[in-house]
Amino acid sequence: MVTIKEVKSTIAVAIAGAFGFIIALIWKDIIIGAMKLANLWQEGGFADTTALIIGIVVAIVITIVAVFGILIITKWGGVKKE
Repeated sequence: MVTIKEVKSTIAVAIAGAFGFIIALIWKDIIIGAMKLANLWQEGGFADTTALIIGIVVAIVITIVAVFGILIITKWGGVKKE
């Protein structure tokens, strides 16, 4: 029999993983954009340094929000640290 606690824990782990995936994708785009500015990448990227700086600031804000989301959802789900 599956309990509500187990379901909440599983949902919390899945959502926390999704937040982590979002963080990774955002920073991947920042790294590729910086490489494009340095002529080390061919496609995508930022138009200039100002766009890169704005991208980094946005990525930091999204990372902070996502980390708080992870903390809240793991507390809701009762996920234990191992």
